[in-house]
Amino acid sequence: MSSEPAPRSVMLKAAHASAAELVDALEPKLVTVRRDLHAHPELSWKEERTTEKLAAHLRAAGLDPQLMPETTGLYVDVGEGEFAAGFRGDIDALPVEELTELPFASTHPGVTHACGHDIHTTVALGVALSLQQLHENRIDDGDPAGLGASVRVIFQPAEETMPGGALEMVRQDVLSPLPRIFALHCDPRIDVGRIGTRIGAITSAADVVRINVAGRGGHTSRPHLTEDMISALAHIASTVPAVLSRRVDVRSAVSLVWGQIEAGSAHNAIPSTGTLVGTMRILDADAWRDAGKLLDQIVEQVAAPYGVEVELEHIRGVPPVINNERETTLLENAGREVLGSEGLELAPQSMGGEDFAWMTQELPGAMFRLGTNTPGGPEFDLHRGDYVPDERAIGYGTKIMVTTALGAIRELRRTQSR
Repeated sequence: MSSEPAPRSVMLKAAHASAAELVDALEPKLVTVRRDLHAHPELSWKEERTTEKLAAHLRAAGLDPQLMPETTGLYVDVGEGEFAAGFRGDIDALPVEELTELPFASTHPGVTHACGHDIHTTVALGVALSLQQLHENRIDDGDPAGLGASVRVIFQPAEETMPGGALEMVRQDVLSPLPRIFALHCDPRIDVGRIGTRIGAITSAADVVRINVAGRGGHTSRPHLTEDMISALAHIASTVPAVLSRRVDVRSAVSLVWGQIEAGSAHNAIPSTGTLVGTMRILDADAWRDAGKLLDQIVEQVAAPYGVEVELEHIRGVPPVINNERETTLLENAGREVLGSEGLELAPQSMGGEDFAWMTQELPGAMFRLGTNTPGGPEFDLHRGDYVPDERAIGYGTKIMVTTALGAIRELRRTQSR
């Protein structure tokens, strides 16, 4: 029998076979970690305890986590050599009151993980711990290269803010050594044990639009002596979205929806100021970049007949997440290995914003939807205080991400050997 080491491709296949077993063994710990994070949620840029707890788990596994010098959050590198991929988990919670009455419900009034970021964080931790174990096992088996490459796992703060903590990770060069980046997002519309993928835009750009109007107020019996603020606001609110939808390519799926309108305090007085606030969402990155100038023109033209002074505040939020074909294929291949072909479905395009988009602006990347719905159980939605994800999603998500990492390493090794 030959004493020569097995070819790298054979070793990687063997490693994948043991990866699922590693995740299975690790899953009870990950569930415990998730419940601890859920009981102690922290808002954007305030994730001090979360950062410390994650760092402690990583150090206990023999890893060297790097805390962000200017913010909360951290990252850790697993393996040795050239980077094959990066994986991002977001760690912040929402200012939402929890309504679940779970034994590990939030202990912080008015704050909870209502978007599943505790699941995202736990999966990212599971990826780091599983890959570290694989790396050490290979070295113990006499392979000095271990994994044969490096993988970076990023625990990002402040996804729930605009423009989001991902942009800060970009600014601090956390992505600079990476060739590609991956992420996931919980989806209560998909059953646990299934994932949703899509090439191209999977989420929307999301901006805040505020329109302040001002003019002469007065008595409602003499509107001709005023700049009728209420009529002006009503016209702007109804007309600007309609005109915008005709000035932007319909394939861009632009949506401007108002969430707040304020003006006046008496039934017989025309106010002198008023405000409209809403969100603008667009699936096309080019249209998003051009929309600011176009929106300014439309608002000015629509308001002009009323003679009011108009101030537009267009607050850039996040661009759309654009899933690259090659990275999406890697995720789908991993999904088939872990779940079988029947475990994959086409994810619908979401009009929600996601700051992972700043990372896919920098690198080829992809995000998938992780099913968290218990079949036959109650229906939930994100950003609601009663959201209860099926915790089995943690194991599925970790296995898919670890398998994706091994697939990325295989691709890197093939490139290096040419």
